[in-house]
Amino acid sequence: MRWNICLHIIGALTICVGLCMFFPLFFSVYYADSGVTPFCWSIIITLICGAILFFCFKDSSAGKGLNHREGMAIVALGWIMAGLFGSLPFLIGGVFQSPVDCVFESLSGFSTTGASVMTDIESVAKGILFWRSLTHWLGGMGIIVLSLAILPFLGVGGMQLYKAEVPGPVPDKLKPRIKDTAVALWKVYLLFSLIETVLLMFGGMNLFDSLCHTFGTLATGGFSTKNPSVAYYDSAYIDYVITFFMLVAGVNFSLHYQMLKGRPLAFWRDPEFRFFSIVTIAVTVIITVSLYTSNIYDNIADAFRYSSFQVASIMSTTGYATADYETWPAISQALLLFCMFLGGCAGSTSGGMKHLRIMLLLKHSYQELLRLIHPRQISRVKLGKTVVQPEVLNGILGFAVLWLGLFIICGFIVAATGVDVTSSFAASLACIGNIGPGIGSVGPTDNYAHIPELGKWALIFCMLLGRLEIYTVVVLFVPEFWRK
Repeated sequence: MRWNICLHIIGALTICVGLCMFFPLFFSVYYADSGVTPFCWSIIITLICGAILFFCFKDSSAGKGLNHREGMAIVALGWIMAGLFGSLPFLIGGVFQSPVDCVFESLSGFSTTGASVMTDIESVAKGILFWRSLTHWLGGMGIIVLSLAILPFLGVGGMQLYKAEVPGPVPDKLKPRIKDTAVALWKVYLLFSLIETVLLMFGGMNLFDSLCHTFGTLATGGFSTKNPSVAYYDSAYIDYVITFFMLVAGVNFSLHYQMLKGRPLAFWRDPEFRFFSIVTIAVTVIITVSLYTSNIYDNIADAFRYSSFQVASIMSTTGYATADYETWPAISQALLLFCMFLGGCAGSTSGGMKHLRIMLLLKHSYQELLRLIHPRQISRVKLGKTVVQPEVLNGILGFAVLWLGLFIICGFIVAATGVDVTSSFAASLACIGNIGPGIGSVGPTDNYAHIPELGKWALIFCMLLGRLEIYTVVVLFVPEFWRK
């Protein structure tokens, strides 16, 4: 483990975070709010610390590239760094009295979880709210991928960082050079961000709110600038625009790239996209019928509008809300809870276990049943026409066990702090799945402010686990990782 080069790159990432703080500073100056001084100090502190790490820690062997252990260490420590320095505007600005709350809100942003401890959002300075949403947008495609796109001068191999950061079991390398892949992904991300911002402005949002809700949508984060979330606007047009882009964000971004290159059939040829589409449509239809027949809404159009929005929000792990789904029929709540486990597609900005893993686990289970019936039969799990290698299946099985195990452990920890059982496990699921709202006291109309500090630290850890796909973080606690 070459700590010099690791700290050197983490310093570069810290500088990136500091430079990004200039954007919310502009909004604070424009609105003449109380965020100007906190951002000035936060920028100074962040840039100085980043510069110290960047210039004081170098390694003459940097040109040899990173090994996989160094890549995982940089990504995990880099995200922790982002969460800590990203909390400075909240701390210096006095938004929260507790440092734990500042880190919780910051890492919830960078991890695109959207779980909040902010009780009165609309009373907070505009610049602070913009930073809160910007952390989503940066975390969505990934600070690491961003750094590969704009900091190629580091002179290190990027694939180890990319593999460790990009969500999904198998990252798509769209271009021969990893820097070109990162640039391609960010171009798609920027294009969709621009389109959604313009469409939301047509719906009556101002530029500030359009940008903040776009950041929360495409990053599948869910931070809103309004206390009632998207329900504040009570607009079918805005609901459908955000619904569409939440679903877009829940799909593998390499498919969007191929579509923009003139290959739209790539969507339907992808087995995971078909599975994602079928599940999303089926759940939406069942919930729509349930809401209409239960007289929750007066007509089928409203039932579809609210059900499609909430299914897209939960399935993509965005976490926006236009209705209190805890008042819906039990079958509707059960289906939304089911969606919390699924998440979006591999290679998207969504959290959760990912449809690709669920699909392969189901295929593997079916193959095991066939082996019981025909012990001598040789069969392989396939994804489309491609045979899935045993090591990939083993990795997915290990991931599923760790994901469920850590979710349960975190739920017990939160419950031990005095939170009721339903809310404890809902909060754990919502954080490790990077969803945001859960059920119980952390439902769509509530927040996480009431959870004791120990519970918040456990949930912060869950957010990091979920965003970096479990292995990248957990491997740091394995003694063999640090041995030569």
